[in-house]
Amino acid sequence: MRLLDAILDRIGLFVARVIQKETSGYQPFTPSDPETLKRCLQPGDVLLVEGNQKLSAAIKYLTQSTWSHAALYVGDACAAPQADGERPCLVEAILGAGVIAVPLSKYRTYNTRICRPVGLTGEDREAVIAFALSRLGQKYDTRNIFDLARYLFPTPPVPTRWRRRLIALGSGEPTRTICSTLIAQAFQSVRYPILPLVSQPGDPHPRVGSRYSTREILHIRHYSLFAPRDFDVSPFFAIVKPTIEGGFDYKALNWGEADESGSS
Repeated sequence: MRLLDAILDRIGLFVARVIQKETSGYQPFTPSDPETLKRCLQPGDVLLVEGNQKLSAAIKYLTQSTWSHAALYVGDACAAPQADGERPCLVEAILGAGVIAVPLSKYRTYNTRICRPVGLTGEDREAVIAFALSRLGQKYDTRNIFDLARYLFPTPPVPTRWRRRLIALGSGEPTRTICSTLIAQAFQSVRYPILPLVSQPGDPHPRVGSRYSTREILHIRHYSLFAPRDFDVSPFFAIVKPTIEGGFDYKALNWGEADESGSS
């Protein structure tokens, strides 16, 4: 049995490396300046990332979203590096690596979005961060080959209503590293909502107007099925844009004069 586990683990790691290879030709549309981004971020913020891996393409396709990855900003809660280097300030779960802390510069060339939990108390913010930090070093099983192999095909020909549920197939171990499980667990540990409540029969004030939305929210209520997109569409997380927060003044922009051909 140990030999079989070792073989499956090796195959799983190989598949994980394949689906995490970066695709060629990716260019971010409006990447944030790392310094501006850092000044804008607050501990407890969720940073969404538009990845450029085969796995990223699958997550974006299945969740019908721009975002394929999420990390939790913890500020200076992580220990400073012993050697001269940037202090890790993001806690994330990565397939093959488990839960790790990384510096903000890791995503300097990616499109990102800040999602900020509204009204989160200082005590609960510390609890959310402590929850994530307590998981550092946690590893995830890569022996579930079926769970991993589905991401070798980024755009499977399945109906829209089934795509999200395709993430939940299999044992769920690799899915835990892909679908924002760590961050969803952290917020649920202090009972902070991510998706809206679903109205009950007879409720005169329904909270979700679409039958499809109601079914999907009920389906992904468990923390293991959350995806990066859910923080973006959540009514309880504010979208924060560093350029605007830094004091945007359109009058201060220098526009190039267009020539007769219409180019600038």
